[in-house]
Amino acid sequence: MKFSGFVLLYTAALALANPALADVEEAKHARQGDMRKMVLHEAPKPAGTVDFMTFEGEPLNLSQWQGKWVLLNFWATWCAPCRKEMPMLSELQTELGGDTFEVLTIATSRNPPPAMKAFFEEIGVENLPLHRDPKSKLSREMGVLGLPVTVILNPEGEEVGRLTGDADWSSLHAYKFLDTLMRPSGS
Repeated sequence: MKFSGFVLLYTAALALANPALADVEEAKHARQGDMRKMVLHEAPKPAGTVDFMTFEGEPLNLSQWQGKWVLLNFWATWCAPCRKEMPMLSELQTELGGDTFEVLTIATSRNPPPAMKAFFEEIGVENLPLHRDPKSKLSREMGVLGLPVTVILNPEGEEVGRLTGDADWSSLHAYKFLDTLMRPSGS
């Protein structure tokens, strides 16, 4: 009876494990391929607090995504590496997107909405948001200096990693890295 109580308690503890306590050290060792460019922070950093907007101009804030892992990608219509990377991000959202993970895309700087829409239509992306940061307030607050930049936010909304430049997000290396990073520490 005592043993079964321990197993039940252990199982409940695993189910309620804080996903923010991901094993960053293990994830560092899981970086291969393009994921080697991912810089993982020793401790989570605050993410941006400045509002950005929907395609239609309604205000949004990163705090609205707390509770799930977010792969936040800053891009622009004039960015050639963004054009190459975006279909892979779309595939990643198709494969992993849901209650615990989401790919969030934000066009930063001057990106006219019709150009943004045409960009996604030309590359066949239908499942990613056309969010905007037209005055680059969020990207400046988050220290985005070039494009594309991909930031990983934990469920508490903190930055745990950053990759500057494009990456193959549809690779097995990317899936393994994300799985390792998002797995609760010790599991």
